[in-house]
Amino acid sequence: MNERVLVVDDDEVLGKVVALSLQKEGFQVQLALSGPDGLRAAYDNHPQLIILDVMMPRLDGWETCRRLKEMSNVPILMLTARVTESDVLKGFECGADDYLRKPFSLAELNARCKALLKRAEPITPDARPSLLRSRDLELDLARHRATLAGKPLELTPTEFRLLSYFMQNPGKLIPHKELLSEVWGPEYAEEDQYLRLYIRYLRQKLKDNPSNPTYIFNVRGEGYRFCEG
Repeated sequence: MNERVLVVDDDEVLGKVVALSLQKEGFQVQLALSGPDGLRAAYDNHPQLIILDVMMPRLDGWETCRRLKEMSNVPILMLTARVTESDVLKGFECGADDYLRKPFSLAELNARCKALLKRAEPITPDARPSLLRSRDLELDLARHRATLAGKPLELTPTEFRLLSYFMQNPGKLIPHKELLSEVWGPEYAEEDQYLRLYIRYLRQKLKDNPSNPTYIFNVRGEGYRFCEG
């Protein structure tokens, strides 16, 4: 494991503690102490994962996250003491892939980093069909591409994994916990908020009206079902 991780946090002591913990896990870690410094470091060094604090002077974590996502689709884990649902949603809407509430354990941080990097890996088709189709939606697992009515769909790695799991299980009622475990990892099995938000994002990109769905059907209190054929 030699993945490059960028830690962006104006708290130098906490940043060094996080960096040391990740280095012990085999990561190459760079520390930036402000949003602007983080942007420069990301541009120069192309990290494979970014850990980003929310509350920073000059340029806060939300705006830093938004600008990072304009440069690349690198996975971003946000650290936040703000725990309201609106704050969490704001982070996701800025492009964050995960969040961790302060205070947190270093073991949990390490586990989240590994889960994020795993989700960012291209899906290997193995024995499954490498090309999945449903109506005018097509998913190419080998090339990691998606199209809708022949036009490219811009999906994040997590959205791609979620859609691929749906399309590999057409017509099946998939419980919330199964989706969370298979797409995010078993440690996320209770994070229903993640699932609701990403279902919303995916529906928007598929132009799938939840009141009259074509692709993703909600089975209240149980899970979701993807259309057959």
